[in-house]
Amino acid sequence: MRIKVLFLCWGFFLVFVFGLVAWFAFRQFPAYVLYGVEALLLLAALFIWLFYRKLVKPMQVIADGMDLLKEQDFASRLGRVGQADADRIVEVFNKMMEQLKEERLHVREQNQILDLLVNASPLGVLMLDLDERISSVNRAGLQMLGAASETALNGRRLGELASPLAADLLALPPYSSQVFRLSDANVYKCTHATFVNQGMPRSFYLIELLTEEVMQAERKAYEKVIRMIAHEVNNTTAGITSTLETVEQAFPADLSADEELSDVFRVLIERCYRMNRFIKNFADVVRIPEARPERQDLNLRVDDCLRFMESAFRKKGIRLHKDLNGTPVYAGIDSELFDHALINIFKNAVEAIGQEGGDVYVATSGAPAALEVADNGAGIPPDIQAKLFTPFFSTKPEGQGVGLIFIREVLLKHHCGFSLATGDDGLTRFRIRFL
Repeated sequence: MRIKVLFLCWGFFLVFVFGLVAWFAFRQFPAYVLYGVEALLLLAALFIWLFYRKLVKPMQVIADGMDLLKEQDFASRLGRVGQADADRIVEVFNKMMEQLKEERLHVREQNQILDLLVNASPLGVLMLDLDERISSVNRAGLQMLGAASETALNGRRLGELASPLAADLLALPPYSSQVFRLSDANVYKCTHATFVNQGMPRSFYLIELLTEEVMQAERKAYEKVIRMIAHEVNNTTAGITSTLETVEQAFPADLSADEELSDVFRVLIERCYRMNRFIKNFADVVRIPEARPERQDLNLRVDDCLRFMESAFRKKGIRLHKDLNGTPVYAGIDSELFDHALINIFKNAVEAIGQEGGDVYVATSGAPAALEVADNGAGIPPDIQAKLFTPFFSTKPEGQGVGLIFIREVLLKHHCGFSLATGDDGLTRFRIRFL
């Protein structure tokens, strides 16, 4: 448009100037000379108009088309100029713009569908930029990394995140997959791959939560083993105990007075009872009932369990530090199950401290309801933390490996998130969060 206006203005201005000059120069000449000059000026104006239509206007249309491409305005179209060659260019250009518009709409729709699928996917998707910084992460990935929003992660490196899963992802080599079990009992299958963007490889991670599948497989395995062992051991020990008691009662009085022989019988009978209790601990894990949560104050439940543990704390000289929330912390709690699990957590803290005395810290908080039990005991080595909630795994010399499994099952029945790990400050923390 600007070229059109400037060309026409300058053209007609020059014709006007030449007309004035010719009128002053030839006004003394006869009239037919003036008429001839006027005819020449009209022909010049007509020539300017035709020159504009044949050359300038097509060039202006092409310039407008370049501007549309530069601005990526694929919705606008060029108008015909009345010239066959130029109109063919306009037609081809308009078709190209229509195809570009349809292609852009198609790509935009595909990207929108892809974004919806990625955000709705249960797989965590984490993408890095060319500088190995986080550029995007979906909702599942945010939950797995423990982040509140995507803005909290964007622009940061994996090594800068406090999440234990981020440390495992950082150690995962490209083009590989690995299963990680964390200290919160969750199991993840992580895949590290790359794609090409602007000629450069960019990394991305796929994170699949396998906790439920792994736990179901573990439950089926240890339930079957426990039932089989309990059946055989209980039947055997019951028969042996009954026989020993019958034999002991059938001995004559003079033989019963033999203290050595009586001690042997008592040891054997007590051993059978201990075996029954040993198997019962395993069987209790299988027979955990479903939780029937009621709205209760978490502070009261903690206080009740601490009163039960007072003698154990006092016996080992353990100093208790309570930091309970100033207002009631309400949560859905099955008091019978939860108290049993919480007492087991306190017992583990006492056993970790040993005989020399130490400190146990208990704190609650709200929104959401949460509980933390910490101790300054021996601590848990990093290579052990991921195995803590594995069935039958124990670091204690006489441990059965069912205590943490029982705690895990009770907390899962309460829909709690939890973790157990030793921090850099030397405190071992058991964190529970009601979801």
